[in-house]
Amino acid sequence: MYELDEKKYLYLLFLIPILVLLFLYNQYWKRKKQREFGDLELVKKLSPEKSVFKPVLKFSVLLLALACFIIALVNPKIGTKTETVKREGIDVVFAVDVSKSMLCEDVAPSRLEKSKQIVSQIINQLAGDRIGIVAYAGSAFPVLPITTDYSVAKMFLQSMNPGMVSSQGTSLDEAIKLSSTYFEGDKQTNKLLILISDGEDHSEGANEAAEEANKAGLKIITVGIGTEKGGPIPLKENGRVESFKRDQNDEVVITKLNQESLQEIAKNTKGGYVNGNNTKEVLEYVKNALDNIEKTEFETEQFTDFNSQFQWFLGIGFVLLFLDVFFLERKTKWVKKLNLFNEKE
Repeated sequence: MYELDEKKYLYLLFLIPILVLLFLYNQYWKRKKQREFGDLELVKKLSPEKSVFKPVLKFSVLLLALACFIIALVNPKIGTKTETVKREGIDVVFAVDVSKSMLCEDVAPSRLEKSKQIVSQIINQLAGDRIGIVAYAGSAFPVLPITTDYSVAKMFLQSMNPGMVSSQGTSLDEAIKLSSTYFEGDKQTNKLLILISDGEDHSEGANEAAEEANKAGLKIITVGIGTEKGGPIPLKENGRVESFKRDQNDEVVITKLNQESLQEIAKNTKGGYVNGNNTKEVLEYVKNALDNIEKTEFETEQFTDFNSQFQWFLGIGFVLLFLDVFFLERKTKWVKKLNLFNEKE
């Protein structure tokens, strides 16, 4: 198992193709100037010791050294073993509405992106808790089973979109039922479902599903995303708004936040409702709720002894720079005799 300590530095790898393009342009410019100076064959005879291959080799070595230094900045780590550790926490499942109404931009940047931001920041303030993720629209879809790997959870979270659930609409009861199955077989751990939606429920039975969840000891916090004024649902092509969703009468559909349905679900499980348009308010509310839930000790397997590997890449980078000093641009005598690169005398 491995992990990357500073992933942000991976963007520096984009420098490599840029440098390659600049190098190729420089080579093109040199040949162009040589043609202006005179016949290419005559120019080569004036500098017989100049190698065509050596500049490419030097540049390639420098690029490899740069890549090694960038990877050293990222600091890859390798987990050398797994062990069972005891942790204290609760089981938290995030049920995120990915129906098309969540594409509405009455909350910036959109209801769905706002939901992802909220879940990501809640995960940031967790410590020792196990988490799972469910996506739902007209039906529910398991995105991530219960885990303690927060980095993987965030990766799956960012990939969530309306296309991952085939049936559209918003079925809150399906989300609650599927989320409840995440906790089966572990009755000792306290359970919390954080359900994020605009509350436009197109199904029946959400309250009944909430009551059943309450009997199983599941508490639900509902987070409402959107405004009561609402807004249209944009239909985008290549990131640009082409039109807005329309109904059977060719009227633009206006989707609005329905707080009442979300409040009723929370009430049936002795949970709570919070408006999700203010991220800080949601984080404080969830933190207080978590602080008031008794933590349970449980065992989990995880990789330990993650060892930094940056020193290997740093060392290789310096070795490559050292070798580059000895790569002169003139032909090497013994290589010249072999004529490996078919360079003309």
